[in-house]
Amino acid sequence: MSFSDLHAARKTNSYVQSSVPQNASNSSARTASDVGEQPEQKPGIEPTKIASFTGLYKPLPSALEIRVSETSGRGIWTKVHIRAGTAILSLKPHVAVLSLQHLNSHCSSCFASATSSVLRRCTKCHVVWYCDGTCQSNDWAMHKQECEALQRWFQAAPSSDVAPPSDAVRCMARILWKRKKKGLEDAWSREIDNMQSHRTSMHPSSFETNTHLAQALVQYMGMSSPADLAQFGLMSAADLVDIISRFTTNSFAITDPSLTPLGASVSPIVALINHSCDPNAVVVFPRASPDPKSQEPVMQVVAMRDIQPGEEILTSYIDTTLPKSSRQKTLQETYYFTCKCNLCSGQLDIDPREAMVCPKNCGGLCPLPVEEHALVQCTKCKAAVQATDTVFDAVRIGCEGLEKASALEFKDPVKAKQLTTNLIPILNRAGLTPSAHPLLGLTRLHQSIMISSFPSPLTQDHLDETIRTATKAITGLSALLREGHPVLAIAYVELGKLSAVDEPSPKHLSEASETGIDEHSQPQSQSLASMSFSSTYPPSGPARLKLAYTTLLKARGMLKIGFGRDSEGGAIGKEVRDMLVSLEKEMSVWKTGVKNALEGLPQKTKG
Repeated sequence: MSFSDLHAARKTNSYVQSSVPQNASNSSARTASDVGEQPEQKPGIEPTKIASFTGLYKPLPSALEIRVSETSGRGIWTKVHIRAGTAILSLKPHVAVLSLQHLNSHCSSCFASATSSVLRRCTKCHVVWYCDGTCQSNDWAMHKQECEALQRWFQAAPSSDVAPPSDAVRCMARILWKRKKKGLEDAWSREIDNMQSHRTSMHPSSFETNTHLAQALVQYMGMSSPADLAQFGLMSAADLVDIISRFTTNSFAITDPSLTPLGASVSPIVALINHSCDPNAVVVFPRASPDPKSQEPVMQVVAMRDIQPGEEILTSYIDTTLPKSSRQKTLQETYYFTCKCNLCSGQLDIDPREAMVCPKNCGGLCPLPVEEHALVQCTKCKAAVQATDTVFDAVRIGCEGLEKASALEFKDPVKAKQLTTNLIPILNRAGLTPSAHPLLGLTRLHQSIMISSFPSPLTQDHLDETIRTATKAITGLSALLREGHPVLAIAYVELGKLSAVDEPSPKHLSEASETGIDEHSQPQSQSLASMSFSSTYPPSGPARLKLAYTTLLKARGMLKIGFGRDSEGGAIGKEVRDMLVSLEKEMSVWKTGVKNALEGLPQKTKG
């Protein structure tokens, strides 16, 4: 793999998995589910009622059933054993739309990128693009009204540079148009209506956002009277708020196979799945369909571990690498419940998300000091952390810097890189572990910025720093995520790709041979952690190719779990398989070339 291939493939940051947006009027790409307030967990309580929804949720396999639990309300349980890597559910969303930044680079029907086909623009609205006539025909039933709405939107705009409506507005409009076409009593419409609305318990802080969404939706769809609303089954302002609430708490980020967010989607069946910060399943879009033109985008719920009969299927709505307080805050503000999962209610000796190394370097860990518990000590040797104020200030500055750098990543990448470059050493000196927040977030962000800012021509220093950063990110993620988690799998893929990039200034052949890794080594998290801080890491020449090969080999195993065994990891799994074959050939050439070169070098003598 060449640097140009990697650079061209890098579209946007992929380190965020289905993150909850700060402003729903600008983005609706989030992972959500149909949940309400979760009662306090009570030991021994099992789901006792099998929910009956006559005529609804027909794609739900017979091995699964909807139950109502006293602890978490409606959810989906399995009646059979499910093996890790099994696609529990595989279906098309009810509706899906691209985000604004992807409208001209991806097909609005099958969501394929422009790199895989030459897109054709709609000649009427000039906003959406399609692979070909087949994709345009497949989407025409929905785009027909959307096309008219987009033309009306731009005609009413005060200036020519106005942007199309947000993905949230366009997705809700598609819901209402299809709801009207199918009829309010149709199973499709009833499944939408069955999704949870939090209108009556909405936080005051969300009133302004929802008002803007309602105004934009009404304007976009050309509704100007109660009669206009009634044709879509909206008999009052409360009904309009219900649609908005159902969307904002039940929509999913639709992603490409590398987890880059592409837009928003709604699936009432998948939305029935409840949340856990330690989930046994994950929602992905692996693009594994044998006939992508007619099937994609397909969302799959994949088991990340073996799930036993009678066990509830659980996914995570949020980024689980965040500390408990941040997770609970997001869940309460966005989904209106307090999580009582094992990770949140269990008593961990120390959470790796909030940990620092022992001040005496005994190998143990200490919890990060907080205002309520400023006195902390190592869980192994009991050594007390003396400079707690310094650590506390470093964490506070790091959190503020991470938020600012994230906002600047695409607006001012130079400033964002400056922030991550300056803050990461501060947190390292404070003793934070690679998995601790905000160090892990800054590391992943720094990696994304480094890849996006590859200079031309590429320099060895820039490439090596990016590889070291990617390795440290894997070290942090490995302490938090289950092996096979899609985020961890993609992190290994990215490290493998970076290691396979052609070196601008490789080391001398003999030096590369001496600093290489063992032929049979496998890059485990601990060895990667130690290597990333070594002055000889990353290796060069054939040793670097071996690192790329073993890393991608490990990634392939993870992809089969996180993106499905039957499809062998989906589209990204196929890409990795092809890269492994290519690397095997390249390493064979290298091995022969290095052997011949070393035979021609002067022999070292003793003394």
